[in-house]
Amino acid sequence: MSVSAEATDPSNRERLTARVAELEQRNRELTRQLEWFRRQLFGAKSERRLVEENPHQPLLAGFGEPSTQSAPVAMQTVTYERRAGKTRSQACVTEQGLRFDASVPVEIIPIAVPEAMRGEDYEIIAEKVTHRLAQRPGSYVVLKYVRPVVKRKTDAVLLTVPAPDALWEGSVADVSVVAGVLVDKFAFHLPLYRQHQRLAMAGVTIARSTLTQWVHRACALLRPIVDALLRHILLSRTLAMDETPIKAGQAKRGTLKTAWYWPLYGEDDEVVFTFSPTRGRAHIERVLADYEGTLLSDGASAYAQFARERPALVHAQCWSHTRRMFVKAEESDPGAVAEALELIGALYAVEAQIRTEGLDAEATLAYRTEHALPAVEAFFAWCDAHCHRMELTPSHPLAKALAYAREREGALRVYLGDPTVAIDTNHLERALRPIPMGRKAWNFCWTEVGAEYVGIIQSLVTTCRLHGINPYTYLVDVLQRIAIHPDSAVEELTPRRWKALFADDPLRSDLELVTR
Repeated sequence: MSVSAEATDPSNRERLTARVAELEQRNRELTRQLEWFRRQLFGAKSERRLVEENPHQPLLAGFGEPSTQSAPVAMQTVTYERRAGKTRSQACVTEQGLRFDASVPVEIIPIAVPEAMRGEDYEIIAEKVTHRLAQRPGSYVVLKYVRPVVKRKTDAVLLTVPAPDALWEGSVADVSVVAGVLVDKFAFHLPLYRQHQRLAMAGVTIARSTLTQWVHRACALLRPIVDALLRHILLSRTLAMDETPIKAGQAKRGTLKTAWYWPLYGEDDEVVFTFSPTRGRAHIERVLADYEGTLLSDGASAYAQFARERPALVHAQCWSHTRRMFVKAEESDPGAVAEALELIGALYAVEAQIRTEGLDAEATLAYRTEHALPAVEAFFAWCDAHCHRMELTPSHPLAKALAYAREREGALRVYLGDPTVAIDTNHLERALRPIPMGRKAWNFCWTEVGAEYVGIIQSLVTTCRLHGINPYTYLVDVLQRIAIHPDSAVEELTPRRWKALFADDPLRSDLELVTR
């Protein structure tokens, strides 16, 4: 058969046409993926949607008729008085506007009177003070304990006054440096090798492996506190759960395994980063084996499967993840996506108003029923209407977003009937942010045990931040207190309870006692 005959053959034409359509669809899909990756790398990370108001276009269909002509603008003359100068807030300590509290040390530098202002023609009648903020480079101090040796006269026996107890017998580390290493690494993401370099520049020679041992031994001391923290979180009526990856342990030579943290956020603003070497559902079953309450999660199927097998568990899902599915479809159908985002935005406007008014649980439930419920009904009615569009193929991004929302309708409605359930898991995503930030700094954990230790410290540091506690002050106290605290009351050392019981008079390191 000649080339021209082959091209005009109906079966070949149909096959070529189908192939061209397939390639075009594939090209559109790859283009969307490319744009998505570009947004992740170079685009704005905020999910806030800024919409310019258009008086001729109402926000939602049916909410009023567009105006055909603009109303005349009323003009009035406004008079005002300009104040003489800038007024500082009461929080400002100095005239220059510097703000600091009593815990900040102040070094006094007297300024001598110049030679030209000395003599009988001049006299000092007052003083003026100027404040400037200064910084010392990270510094280290060696504590030298001078212990008396006493001879008992009756039998000439020599007795040496014992040194204060260290964290570990024979250790050269004061509790202040151990707490500092932990805070620098896990709160400020400064890897141990950089801390080792800083020690060397400060004139201290110490092996890097010693720093690692300090971290491991401190985590072993703190593990019972995190276990108590987890037990209390699992008593929450509402629990949020998510997962985030971490490179931990060697899969083979030169290759690291991907492990996972599964953070849990309790109703008392407490977080525990549970660790699992896999992303399997078995970890959810192990951690939440006896949990009864409401589990708030993203749209991962593992949570839904787990909830279906637990009649005592109510599964709620995140509206923010639903919204992101429509954002991904914005380029393929911007008009429809704008409508979806506007409908979802109405739900968030309700939550913002609840926060602004500071409503209690009963008032929150009533407000959601009055304002959020109609918006949810409107959203799913809109989804049902768009699902019947003939041009939406199953692979179309908008079709995927619609299917995602409709499949999870029941779980997305849960928050309407329970005021303790948040509309999304954004509070948990903010809490787990130190893990991805740490991945950019210290990159990976050499062993799975090391990854577990990261979860232990991050659980305490993150919970401290949620409760407004200085993690350094907290760690200095509990690293010393845990040795003398009864095991049966270990929950008192969790950050929330510690703040109420011990924060007013925490245990200090010897360094702070000397420098006071």
